[in-house]
Amino acid sequence: MKILISDQLEQSCIDILTSEGFTVDNRPGLSAPDLLKTIEAYDALLVRSATKVTAEVIAAGKNLRVIGRAGTGVDNIDARAATRRGIIVMNTPGGNTVSAAEHTVSMMLSLARNIPQAHMSLHAGEWRGSGSRGPRSREDRRRHRPREDRQGGCGALQGAGDERDRL
Repeated sequence: MKILISDQLEQSCIDILTSEGFTVDNRPGLSAPDLLKTIEAYDALLVRSATKVTAEVIAAGKNLRVIGRAGTGVDNIDARAATRRGIIVMNTPGGNTVSAAEHTVSMMLSLARNIPQAHMSLHAGEWRGSGSRGPRSREDRRRHRPREDRQGGCGALQGAGDERDRL
């Protein structure tokens, strides 16, 4: 089976396909006109989101048996045209689950620490320093209060010695 990869995929994907005996032609960034000219020679097409697999591409793929989308959804593939030709269309919806979760957590942390607001103020030529910080934990707030405001009040400062001696 001859497979055309028209978008950037991980090398490990290409290695797996090759080790299974498939002939792989890795051509990321293939233009739409070039795809139309070359698709006839392939049994399978692997894409991500850059390649638009139109009805015209599917019609030109005389030998196509399967179109695979490395990622969620098949919105860049004319699935109806493929179905009419008996071509299987598949995707890998769980392939980016970890990346999506990591991105979600990082965005939540960014919002909690007011990073978008700090970024915008910096680009506006301002610098608000600590005014850009988000909420702090109770322990963090306690550590950053003035010394006399901590437990024991001002009397705790008498005979306490130098702060560096306790570190």
